[in-house]
Amino acid sequence: MNEAQNPKLQLEQYIAMKVKQKRSEQGLKITDVARIAGLSQGMISKIENAQVSTSLDTLNRLCDAIGLSISQLFSDYDRPTGSAQLVKAGEGMEVVRRGTEKGHTYQLLSYHRGKKKSYEPFLITMDDAAEVFPTFSHPGQEFIYLLQGRIQYRHGNHLYEMEPGDALSFDAEVPHGPELLREVPIQLLSVIHYDED
Repeated sequence: MNEAQNPKLQLEQYIAMKVKQKRSEQGLKITDVARIAGLSQGMISKIENAQVSTSLDTLNRLCDAIGLSISQLFSDYDRPTGSAQLVKAGEGMEVVRRGTEKGHTYQLLSYHRGKKKSYEPFLITMDDAAEVFPTFSHPGQEFIYLLQGRIQYRHGNHLYEMEPGDALSFDAEVPHGPELLREVPIQLLSVIHYDED
């Protein structure tokens, strides 16, 4: 099948799905719709199974019979399908980062990236209050949001006391990282956004 035929086939399948769905919602049988629309049961069955390319007149009569306007029928046809990614709780990919050896656990919450990575979201867990943590410095901007625990966080020469619900945004080139884990376990969301260049 060549590419020119694919859009037509997709359109027929789309019409079939929408018509069958609306007829079912209305609680109508094919025989009812055939009688109301003045069409044969065979024709309606073929439309609902994407086996026929129908005329606009036939399609209009069918839509009138099931209470579906032509504009409603095609309202979702050209809508982009999207490419969202859902990562269920606890299913982020564990990755090794510089802080891993010091007691951080990193879960990467989004894996699909284009040719160039623009951001990385992590769920970071720390549970040993006695650990001494290194400072980090890397390209981009970082946003952290504390979900659980209490922490003193360093950015350059400044120390920030953070509790659940607190957020901190900063230039990630400046040395930063946990100074004191005041109450463990600590769980924070970190999103690193990389500059265009």
